[in-house]
Amino acid sequence: RFDRLRYVEIKHGRIAQLAFLGQIGTRNGIHLSGDIDYSGDAFDSFPDGWAAINGPDAIPGEGLGQIIAFVGALELGVMKDSANGAEPGDFVGDFRNGSIDFGWDTFDEETQLSKRAIELNNGRAAMMGILGLMVHEEIVPLGYDADLPIIGHLV
Repeated sequence: RFDRLRYVEIKHGRIAQLAFLGQIGTRNGIHLSGDIDYSGDAFDSFPDGWAAINGPDAIPGEGLGQIIAFVGALELGVMKDSANGAEPGDFVGDFRNGSIDFGWDTFDEETQLSKRAIELNNGRAAMMGILGLMVHEEIVPLGYDADLPIIGHLV
């Protein structure tokens, strides 16, 4: 049971790190170049944050469906570890599956434990960070508009 909970915590931490980085990047004007569809809508023509999913200028439902299908395919077919029936890895949350190795095996045991603890703590911090950004985005319409240190105003 603990391994399953740790697996979920690591996975959510990794997702939160990507979400936080995505919020910071898009809020600073960093978008993919080109068009998101064949009708000529550019990536930067859609709003940032929650408004990209739910709002008047949101990504169309078909696009959200593709995103959900892609994430589902990754979840069910690619991103597996021993907690979900894949070949046992070195630790819970080890998604290498015998194919990806960026030198992990060259680290000694103490360094591996340190790096795993750093990833876990960074994931926890990112979960709090993205939660804070989501709350901040929802309280702006209520009349609160804090000036965040890195992002500035979210309006």
